[in-house]
Amino acid sequence: MRIHVRVRLNAREEKVEKEIIQRLAGEETLYRVSVRALPIDGKANIAVIKALAAHFKTAPSRVQIVAGHASREKIVELN
Repeated sequence: MRIHVRVRLNAREEKVEKEIIQRLAGEETLYRVSVRALPIDGKANIAVIKALAAHFKTAPSRVQIVAGHASREKIVELN
């Protein structure tokens, strides 16, 4: 399953929120992930993977960033 993620860095608390956005083509589900880490040496991406794994109750090894490694908006695949 692929999901769209928007990341908030340097947050007070780590959390994952589901948001439904109305588009012209229909509804789109977006997950807002807040992490404490900063984007240094990929630490923020690792924190995003761990937060999503905890939210979906799966192992971090089953969560992979497909697109947006250097961006706040990412596409993530859950296996």
